[in-house]
Amino acid sequence: MTDLPIPRRRNAGWRTRAFAYALVAPVVLLILGLVAYPFLFAIWVSFTDMVVGSVGQFIGFRNFEYLAGTATFWSAIWNTITIVLVSDILKLGIGLGLALLVHQHLPGRGLFRSFLMLPWAMPAFVAFLTWRVLYQPIGGGFNLILTQTGIHTEVIDFLGQRSTAMASVIAASVWRGFPFWFVSILAALQSVPRELHEAAIVDGASTWQRFWNVTLPGIMPVIIVTTLLSSIWTANGFEHVWLLTAGGPSDATMVFPVLAYFGMQTQRIGEAAAVSVYMLPVLGILVIFATSLMMRRDE
Repeated sequence: MTDLPIPRRRNAGWRTRAFAYALVAPVVLLILGLVAYPFLFAIWVSFTDMVVGSVGQFIGFRNFEYLAGTATFWSAIWNTITIVLVSDILKLGIGLGLALLVHQHLPGRGLFRSFLMLPWAMPAFVAFLTWRVLYQPIGGGFNLILTQTGIHTEVIDFLGQRSTAMASVIAASVWRGFPFWFVSILAALQSVPRELHEAAIVDGASTWQRFWNVTLPGIMPVIIVTTLLSSIWTANGFEHVWLLTAGGPSDATMVFPVLAYFGMQTQRIGEAAAVSVYMLPVLGILVIFATSLMMRRDE
């Protein structure tokens, strides 16, 4: 059987590549239209003095210099870092503990799993408005419990004073977000080979040694990815701060998304875009760090 002529084989290869490009082209165009263009346009706007109704002129780094000179901007940096770090640590502890508990053969654990997913299934708007009602100084659930039981006789304005506002926002954020950690870690626990635990038991390893040397290394990739996603979502989160405190009192809970929203409210589009662009290096470093950890583990 003779081989096909070279020109015919080249035409067949070109047609295959053209067909493959034609299949990928709609997805590429969709990504460029919905992701790349808005992303690049927001960066451009951050270097202009654009306001509502005006195209704006290029002003270089003036928006960034102005923001860096305000106390609210530095409060937003500190508060965003605080909320992300503290929330992720608490979510990791709660999610890991509950996942280890439910992973055991306990009666009714299926119902318990479903119950633990309720905070995540509830719409964020409803969840944080409910927490706001619980925090109310007059008639709020927490103050009623504290005063009626005699634990604290005076009414506490959880969201209205600097000493308690940040902790109150973090508590609500942790309650809303820990189910994601729980279900992710639980899925990772179920993928750890049982033979490794059995071998560790035969070798005389204690419960803590089995967790540290078998369970934790097996679920670490999932913990890294979950930490990355949760950190990005928390840093970009808007509802948990806006619905509870709107960034107050006195910028005690001001974060980047709320600061950008205030810029939009005052119709200074350029400044609002500059706030968002300020977040890009931090999130980029976080993504690179998590990716490098995953690559090291793969190697």
